[in-house]
Amino acid sequence: MARSARYKVKFRRRREGKTDYRKRLALLKSGKIRMVVRRSNRFITVQFVRSKLEGDEIIAYAYSKELEKLGWPFSCKNVPAAYLTGYMAALRAKKAGIKVAILDIGRYPSTKGSRLYAALKGALDAGLSIPHSDEILPEQKRIEGKHIVEWAIALKEKNKETYESIFSEYIRKNADPEKIPDAFNLVLEKIREKVEGPITHEGGAQVES
Repeated sequence: MARSARYKVKFRRRREGKTDYRKRLALLKSGKIRMVVRRSNRFITVQFVRSKLEGDEIIAYAYSKELEKLGWPFSCKNVPAAYLTGYMAALRAKKAGIKVAILDIGRYPSTKGSRLYAALKGALDAGLSIPHSDEILPEQKRIEGKHIVEWAIALKEKNKETYESIFSEYIRKNADPEKIPDAFNLVLEKIREKVEGPITHEGGAQVES
């Protein structure tokens, strides 16, 4: 509630914790293409965005759900999926002529080795130049999902009931979590060889600030 004449009501998206306008303004002033990484409860989205006076233009886009069509039977929100999504989006960005970008993770906390930085690693490995510190990137072991394999094996030996509960969705799909690294490399190769797709995603994808 306003208590004085100087009180200013914050923008709605700032009140809701969705947009840091100071950070966003700095990104816009840079004049560079933004690699916008966002996550939901189920998926990862990576967009390459050019900011214009009339609004943001999505130049290239990838959505982790696309991985399912390439044979990925596991979670579309884990570290390997984030890497693959970043890699795929970056290849499309390169196809559109993008070589350099800056990372935009919005208001998510900057956590070393997180899914957001896994997507960044994918874009870097695809050949884009994006300012970063190597120490924030996930280790290759996590990129390939080997940490999930180790956890699954240990859990299966210790408590099979808990294992079956946690990995119930994988079991239902007949997807063995111990095969995640193999699936990762297979899908990565398919992305390199076969993923052409539209440069921008059909259906009016919106940039989340």
